[in-house]
Amino acid sequence: MNDSLKNIDDTTLIDLADLFKVFADSTRMRIMYRLLAGKMNVGDIAQALDMSQSAISHQLKYLKEVNLVKSKRDGKSMLYYLSDDHVKTIIQTGLEHIEE
Repeated sequence: MNDSLKNIDDTTLIDLADLFKVFADSTRMRIMYRLLAGKMNVGDIAQALDMSQSAISHQLKYLKEVNLVKSKRDGKSMLYYLSDDHVKTIIQTGLEHIEE
């Protein structure tokens, strides 16, 4: 067994399971997939997904709380983007896996 796997405790595995639960929601996945292309505001995401801005805002708030999405102000609006390359890698690896 790989040495890095021997030292993972149950709490860490529970945290990992919780992370994957976030990815299990299709609306959140659709949002994160759109953000693979770059920064977007709520209105653009809502339009692209044919959803209300309120519904998108709710999901973005949650994605920010779990540190998968970040935001920055751009004039009067907020731009949202994936928090780091790890999130991109998880999505891209998942896509590669299902396309095999």
